[in-house]
Amino acid sequence: MTADTPVRAQCAGTRGLAEARPAAPVRAHDEPHLSPDQYKQVFRRHPAGVAVVTLADPRTGLPVGFTATSVISVSAAPPVLAFSIASTSSSWPALARAATVVVNFLGDGQADLSTRFATHGIDRFAGTEHIRLAGGEPVLTGSRTWVHGRVLERIAVGDSHLVTVQAITSDTSAEGGPLVYHDRAYTQLADHYEI
Repeated sequence: MTADTPVRAQCAGTRGLAEARPAAPVRAHDEPHLSPDQYKQVFRRHPAGVAVVTLADPRTGLPVGFTATSVISVSAAPPVLAFSIASTSSSWPALARAATVVVNFLGDGQADLSTRFATHGIDRFAGTEHIRLAGGEPVLTGSRTWVHGRVLERIAVGDSHLVTVQAITSDTSAEGGPLVYHDRAYTQLADHYEI
């Protein structure tokens, strides 16, 4: 018998007790839950930064873009961000195949760009100033910050997809404050203050 035998026995005994406990109850599908309208009301009360995600359609090479207020930072090492997109979005078929994207974080004077890229049935790039990166991805001129990244995962969640992106390059040289969306209206931050 070795010195660690009693510890192993004790761990094995503990594991057996844990396995004997009943599992936590699983929510039934008929339990009350927030309606889509109630859920949207929650996030209308939560301000969000505004971005436009752009990419080159892998099949046609044409520029594609849509407004997103769901961009979040996931990890700094490696640098990963995420955003969601409705499965019914006209941009989803191209994004479902794209290897890379640009996330253009809009400044407080770019509400018109956000509105344009959230409008259905128009050519969102008509008259929109932009440059193309080497891979064809559009960068919107005047974006406060932009990040070029490689798509890591596309995860189906409810009626949307969560897309994770590892950052490759960025530009944070533009001045000015961010564009903010709150309660279905655009706003800007007041002067910074410390709490």
